Amino acid sequence: MKTLDHQTSLDQAARKRIKESHALDGDAGRLVHFYRGWASSYELDVGREEYCGPMIVAELAAAVQTAYFAKQRTAVTVLDAGCGTGLVGVQLERLGFRLIDGIDLSEDMSERARKTSVYREVRGDVDLNGLLSGHANATYDITVCCGAFTLGHVRPDALRELARVTRPNGFIIASTRKSYAEATSFEDEVRHLQDEVVLVTTQCLNDARYLAEEGAHYWVFQVTDKANVTTEEQL
Repeated sequence: MKTLDHQTSLDQAARKRIKESHALDGDAGRLVHFYRGWASSYELDVGREEYCGPMIVAELAAAVQTAYFAKQRTAVTVLDAGCGTGLVGVQLERLGFRLIDGIDLSEDMSERARKTSVYREVRGDVDLNGLLSGHANATYDITVCCGAFTLGHVRPDALRELARVTRPNGFIIASTRKSYAEATSFEDEVRHLQDEVVLVTTQCLNDARYLAEEGAHYWVFQVTDKANVTTEEQL
């Protein structure tokens, strides 16, 4: 009985931390502080909540590579945007990807991603809500973003920058929790970028598995050559 009570207590604590992360309003300083304290228990917490998002995003990337790229998977360049502790990178590496870079706002989470040894490079202190100034236009074949488009974290308009650093005819694969999709303008941003012919939605898995408490939508976008225009050029 005590063991069951202890497990219930751990599960409740994990859900509490996940919920608290959604109230940070995308403020970079608050997010960095929060993840500094959460980094050591993050994987245990999301594991208790049956977090399957990284596996699904990686498998979608593998399906895209098989369907659309003539070159071998080992030669496909991937950016893991919002890489956290490296859960997506580990799944990508398991499926045969080798040229993987990661970026994340939290240096504490990034350091754990580096320790997985599946990334070529992991950069911390990168705010997905701003310009990705360290990345040139059209750098990656595939950009993945799992768990970042969620409440209190990354705004929908960050999708434009992810498109900019992705090569023409490359792909962005992103997850959005259902609560995020309902509370934000993400779908409006998608329609806006489609109207500008910046990207095309090739697939959306609606109401799919994500966490035990909530599902998510998984988006697959193909990028056009109009995406590789810097903000300065647009202005």
